[in-house]
Amino acid sequence: MADPVSASGAAGGAPPEITAEQANALIRSRPYVGLLVLAAIVGLVVSLASWGFLEGTYQLQQLLFKHLPGSLGYHGELPLWYLLVVLGSAGLMVAYAIARLPGRGGHIPVHGLTTGDPAGPAEIPGVLLAAIGTIGFGLVLGPEAPLIALGTGLAILTLRATRRQLPDQVQLVVGAAGSFAALSFIFTSPIIAAVILIEATGLGGARQRIILLPGLLAAGIGSLVSIGMGSLTGLSTADYSLGTLTLPRFDQPVFGDFAWTIALAIAVAIVVQVILWLGRLTERHATPRPFVVLPLVGLLVAVLAYVFGQTTDKSAAAVLLSGQDALPGLVAGAGSWSVATLALLILCKGLAYAGSLGSFRGGPTFPALFLGAAAGIIASHLPGLSTTPGVAVCMAAATVSVLRLPLSAAVLAIMLTSKSGAGAGPLIIVAVAVAMISTLVLTHKRDTRPNPTNA
Repeated sequence: MADPVSASGAAGGAPPEITAEQANALIRSRPYVGLLVLAAIVGLVVSLASWGFLEGTYQLQQLLFKHLPGSLGYHGELPLWYLLVVLGSAGLMVAYAIARLPGRGGHIPVHGLTTGDPAGPAEIPGVLLAAIGTIGFGLVLGPEAPLIALGTGLAILTLRATRRQLPDQVQLVVGAAGSFAALSFIFTSPIIAAVILIEATGLGGARQRIILLPGLLAAGIGSLVSIGMGSLTGLSTADYSLGTLTLPRFDQPVFGDFAWTIALAIAVAIVVQVILWLGRLTERHATPRPFVVLPLVGLLVAVLAYVFGQTTDKSAAAVLLSGQDALPGLVAGAGSWSVATLALLILCKGLAYAGSLGSFRGGPTFPALFLGAAAGIIASHLPGLSTTPGVAVCMAAATVSVLRLPLSAAVLAIMLTSKSGAGAGPLIIVAVAVAMISTLVLTHKRDTRPNPTNA
């Protein structure tokens, strides 16, 4: 995801830096007040569109993995042939969006949330089709990246609807506000949306202040719409929005917790980098041959889900989907999972995640959180470590290893575990720092190697 401000310098050089005094003068001006009003309108439009997208993909998941199999007489585990048909079809659908529509379906998620240019209105159909084929059909990616693209594109369309010639800087600020609103909807928090987007874009200085106010306003509206849509429609946004987890009370860490935190953060970073390495390997084959590789990845995910469902007493659906809706149940029912079942879940879902990262289109955040939580439940069986610090530490480490956004990873993990008390907070900070350093050490040679595609 490109910096929405510095992107304005792509055609004519980097935009000039502004001082704090200039930023304050701009914020006090009457045109800036109009910009805030416009950001509020964009926030409402994008939030309603985000709700429609998330509700639509959720209902498609229910149709494909619950209602349709039930009408065919399958009320328990899904048969292998059905999973192969659904996930193989998803590969063909997303391959079409990538190869035939503008925008190539959005950015490739194995690169996290920090690459690619903001999506324009012409790219929205391709991004939506790829996201529906990925998320609605059960691949292991989340909705945050398509929502960011949707928010930016709809914001630009809203500006064009005014039929007024507006400066590029205004379009960029309002486009950023659309991204804030869309991301706020899925996280039900304008603060988390702001932290992720500011950290992902590297936005700072006085310029940050100019973009932050419209962005927070739009994000606040996004959160209000997320909270209010359930009462207005009777449909619960809790089915796909991320909420606080129910964990045992944990008020004060001890020395042993910190020692396990360091060890677990390193271990999680290593596993995540193996997953990302497999994802990049998949990307190299999928980019030139999407109509071949994407259906094959879909079939592989189907087999992994079927094997898990047949080998354990848990549903094959645990391997599918991004995991944000299953995360609360996984944590709340931690005692019902054996270590062997959790290990197999991490193996199967991790492989499905790796293939999805390098071929399909979506966001990488929620599967990382889910896999981290599963690893944390396993870690809670270690001597002297309980469930809450295990889950908190592993979620934080997995998220920062995938996104490389330490502040965002820390805020997410702290928010998710906030009901359990303040004890997990210091451990989360340590886990993020250790996992981030471990990730940079593990990827040093790859990061410093010249990229021939950019030559």
